[in-house]
Amino acid sequence: MIRGGLCDDQFARVENLLPGRPGYVGRDSELGNRLFVDAVIWKFRTGVPWRDMPTRFGAWKNIHTRFSRWRSKGFGRSFQDVGR
Repeated sequence: MIRGGLCDDQFARVENLLPGRPGYVGRDSELGNRLFVDAVIWKFRTGVPWRDMPTRFGAWKNIHTRFSRWRSKGFGRSFQDVGR
């Protein structure tokens, strides 16, 4: 686990709720959603602008675009509900 990211058991609880398609960056890709989720958690915990995301998470623009797509589909609301 990267400091500030989810533990394995925490990620396991939400993994199947995350969007993704086989063969694409998402649930069934080589990297899966784990790195993306850790990137978003890191971003909002630190409060940095998207452009200042560390490169270990990938290109900031890709992270932002993906986050925007998930948010427009209501993902943020369902993720918050799981945390309750």
